[in-house]
Amino acid sequence: MQIEPTTLIGKSVRLEPLSLKHIPSLAKVGLEPKIWRYMRYGKVETVEQLTEWVQDILKEQAQGTDLPFTVIYQASGAAVGCTRYLHIEIEDRSLEIGGTWYGLDYQGTLVNTECKYLLLRHAFEELGCIRVWLKTDLRNLRSQRAIEKLGAVKEGVLRNHMILPDGHIRDSVIYSLIPQEWPAVRLKLEARLAAGK
Repeated sequence: MQIEPTTLIGKSVRLEPLSLKHIPSLAKVGLEPKIWRYMRYGKVETVEQLTEWVQDILKEQAQGTDLPFTVIYQASGAAVGCTRYLHIEIEDRSLEIGGTWYGLDYQGTLVNTECKYLLLRHAFEELGCIRVWLKTDLRNLRSQRAIEKLGAVKEGVLRNHMILPDGHIRDSVIYSLIPQEWPAVRLKLEARLAAGK
């Protein structure tokens, strides 16, 4: 399994390697407090905070543990959010899809469905992953529904998993997919995308 920056292209979105050049466009959609509520990064409400966040993520990429993407909406060419591979385990052929956020106007749309489809397809069909996992805050019911709608299997809850910047002790719900499940999940996601759901 070899992880390198790459561009993943779908019908409505394009996932480009995250870079500092994306900051002005990301700032137009990403400075809403609601976006960051359940994230471990704390508040990102200014361009300076967003720049610091991008720089931190790029440092993690340089260490080989993360591969971040900017989500570009094809119709406008604008950045509408970010997502990434993280906790990359080369020897175990495993990674997490996470750190995902979208501007408020793009939440609950096909943007997330297509992003996850592109990331999962690349992970299983190009990288040869034997496990792809996702996690979310136990309080984030919207995220749990979205992950379950993908067809991921709920593995359980990590209790007192992390302390967020606001002091909240977070429980995390863990989901995963394995190669044997991918063909059925792929068909389901392709049908949803074709139907515009």
